[in-house]
Amino acid sequence: MDDTLNVTYITLGGFVELQEYRYLCFMIMFTVYILIICLNVTIICLICTHRNLHEPMYIFIAALLLNSVLYSTNIYPKLLNDLLSEKQIISYSLCFFQVFVYYTLIGSEFLLLAAMAYDRYVSICKPLQYPTIMTKTTVSVFLVLVWFVPACELAVSVAFNATIKRCSFTLKGLFCNNSFYTLQCVVSVGISMYGMIILVNVTYFPLFFVLFTYIRILLVCYRSSNTVRRKAAQTCLPHLLVLSCLSSFGMYDAFIPRVDSHIPKTVHLILTLQIMLYHPLLNPIVYGLKMKEISQHLNKLLFSNKSHLQC
Repeated sequence: MDDTLNVTYITLGGFVELQEYRYLCFMIMFTVYILIICLNVTIICLICTHRNLHEPMYIFIAALLLNSVLYSTNIYPKLLNDLLSEKQIISYSLCFFQVFVYYTLIGSEFLLLAAMAYDRYVSICKPLQYPTIMTKTTVSVFLVLVWFVPACELAVSVAFNATIKRCSFTLKGLFCNNSFYTLQCVVSVGISMYGMIILVNVTYFPLFFVLFTYIRILLVCYRSSNTVRRKAAQTCLPHLLVLSCLSSFGMYDAFIPRVDSHIPKTVHLILTLQIMLYHPLLNPIVYGLKMKEISQHLNKLLFSNKSHLQC
């Protein structure tokens, strides 16, 4: 019976023994998930409902926060179910789907940050040409490409990997990610090379583009007035903070299959939780507090609700 089960199901072996505290862990993770949804959706709604926020930069921020909601929804519901289950297992098909969505959304986030960097570059370095360059059509094309390109590239990779025989059925993780490929009997050189191409296309190219763009912005700001410098700091620093955090988690996720066997389960669990907790929570906090226009609308919303409650 177990052999039959293992053919179609994969065991998630990243969970430590927390039987006595599983309900407490469930409540903590459930609270975090609800908090992620509420924070991100609140700022998305603010951007959608206020006309002065219907600008390319804020549209990209709304897309970034939507990405965080989808990212968390891909992980947390299954994780919450596993916390209350006797056996933490996942079917092959669902594991493939989780891997596909997980890396599509990570790639989309890098591309969104690249689009936001380009928007800031045009706004600060070419302010007179900004309305003609960053049109609604341009923004719409960017939004389609940031999700379409990673999805197409990951679909090909997942389709190839689905045909490869597995010799192991235990995944050292809380959910299906890059470690899934360590279950293969033989590592395919062709698929590994294609994976590197995807990594370069949706991660390294956007990262280098963002760094190049912000270097150009800094050079322009250095020769400009204090007003331009202040504007650049207010809009660019949040993007750089999110980019540095995402890059750190991305590097860990990319290299984890190569050092997976040498990392204790508890350390692996803690590092994985960092990816699940900090990344989706960082975006709404950074953009809700650091972006002046968004923080103003957020304060109005909070204080108006508070005054209604007092009445």
